[in-house]
Amino acid sequence: MQRDHEIVIVGGGMVGAALAARLGYAGLNVGLVERGDAPTAPSGDFDLRISSLNARSLAFIEASGTELPEARCCSFRHIEVWNQGGKGHSLFSADDSGLERFGVFIENRALQYALWERLKTLPGVTCYTQCAPISTLTSSDSRLVELDNGKTLNADLVVGADGARSTLRELAGIDITTYDYHQRALITNVETELPQQDVSWQCFTPTGPVSMLPLPGHHASLIWYDSDAAIRDREMLTDNGLKAAIEAAFPKRLGNLIRVTGHASFPIKRQHAKRYIAKRLALIGDAAHVVHPLAGQGLNIGLHDADALADILLAQRDVGDAKGLRRFEIQRRFANQAMITATDGFHHLFTGSAPLRRLGDASLQLAERFPLAKRMMMQQANGLNPFKRG
Repeated sequence: MQRDHEIVIVGGGMVGAALAARLGYAGLNVGLVERGDAPTAPSGDFDLRISSLNARSLAFIEASGTELPEARCCSFRHIEVWNQGGKGHSLFSADDSGLERFGVFIENRALQYALWERLKTLPGVTCYTQCAPISTLTSSDSRLVELDNGKTLNADLVVGADGARSTLRELAGIDITTYDYHQRALITNVETELPQQDVSWQCFTPTGPVSMLPLPGHHASLIWYDSDAAIRDREMLTDNGLKAAIEAAFPKRLGNLIRVTGHASFPIKRQHAKRYIAKRLALIGDAAHVVHPLAGQGLNIGLHDADALADILLAQRDVGDAKGLRRFEIQRRFANQAMITATDGFHHLFTGSAPLRRLGDASLQLAERFPLAKRMMMQQANGLNPFKRG
């Protein structure tokens, strides 16, 4: 049967669009299916959905020729972590980790828009918007995807990048495991009196951490983790009331706030697909895994999925070859499970019983005393091999 594309990617968000751009730039014929419309250029106040891009993620995006909008990005070179009421404190610096910077914070919509602008220039990429899959079937050497607009696409490989509620994953019969942390995160964008620098910080409290993600100029994204009831109560406050609550609860180093520019909350849950692959099908990003956001690695590990998959696909003649897909699953499942375990550990150490919190405090003190361990931790967090020389 004649192919419509070598690869069809379902989901035109950041991870799916990044994979499409990388493969399209390499000369492959790619179809990108997106449920919504093509993204529009960001403007005005910063969007609430902010993500970090670490060294490996930035390299992967740059490898597709995509240019990020500097005016909507904020580089960071330091990460500071400490325990409220304890002695645990650790400062991670890019210089000490052999890096120019740890990465950048960027609005999700700004990154998605930049990727889609790049897709427009790639003749091998076709974007299908306002449509979604309703069925999928395999033959001996291809997979069909039927869309709700009546169109059917035939490809050597179909990739699911359509988020935590992945339709493609469900159609492929892949089950998930889930865990509810019984927490909620309140994201608040603010304008501050103090200009933001190149440091991101997080303070652990018994009810959950509070974090500051720097944005360009006098702007920041604040994340406040707490119980579902406590966060919902704060959401009911006026902007001035929320401003006062933040100034009272957050570390004084944040400084005074000029105004709240927006806020929203979401529940904290973990999710992991029992399989990443099926016949001529692979899952990446949130379709495969959702981790606790306290380490800010959700998007990064999704982009690392896309990076690893792209390397394998570009090295083999048949992009749907089962052996290649199996290598992808083994490689990424190990890495992602390690991240899930690490974020679980931090959550339980700092929000658990008093003995656990003391252990968490001691772990921060210990990390600060061993520069080599800190260097290896941050290289690993950036998707780099901490054992590679040079």
